[in-house]
Amino acid sequence: MRALVINCTLKPSPQSSNTEALAGTVITALQGHGVEVDVVRAVDLNIKPGVETDMGEGDDWPAVHEKVLASQILIMASPTWLGRPSSVAQRVLERLDAMLGETDDEERPVAYNRVAGVLVTGNEDGAHHVISEISGALGDIGFTIPGQAWTYWHLGPGPGPDYLDDNRGHDWASSTGRAMASNLVHAARALNAMPLPAPPS
Repeated sequence: MRALVINCTLKPSPQSSNTEALAGTVITALQGHGVEVDVVRAVDLNIKPGVETDMGEGDDWPAVHEKVLASQILIMASPTWLGRPSSVAQRVLERLDAMLGETDDEERPVAYNRVAGVLVTGNEDGAHHVISEISGALGDIGFTIPGQAWTYWHLGPGPGPDYLDDNRGHDWASSTGRAMASNLVHAARALNAMPLPAPPS
């Protein structure tokens, strides 16, 4: 089984990323279930605006799209900015939107029988809103969202330290991340054993 984590931090490599650090705990948990994990740091790529799988010359999204199709688990990881997903996360969701028009050999939307989860960091509240926005979009595209397939970290309202600068809340975020990983893996196995059929015509 394969998983893809799309890190939607605004910080290009090699800057440290709080979102990447928390994602590392979920990646470790997935690997403990025997899952191979690939990570894409979207801000490092030239992901053009649009809602097509390939927006032409210089567009790096088609390679990411192939990684999505090669995976049974997708995790969107985003910081919270102004109480909302990052602009990079929005760009990724818009490009994933193209999957609505893609079907497999059995006429199923290509996102069917893949599971997805959400991971959020931020030094102020808004995590549940970000989780809801991203989960809702992924569900629209056709991904299955298991119960409690998320984790987040923040330190309450107002500005404050970052995930990498403060150990408070790490145990809870990691424990929730391990549950997230387990729920994603077991839901993916269930869908593999009994796949969703094509939508009724």
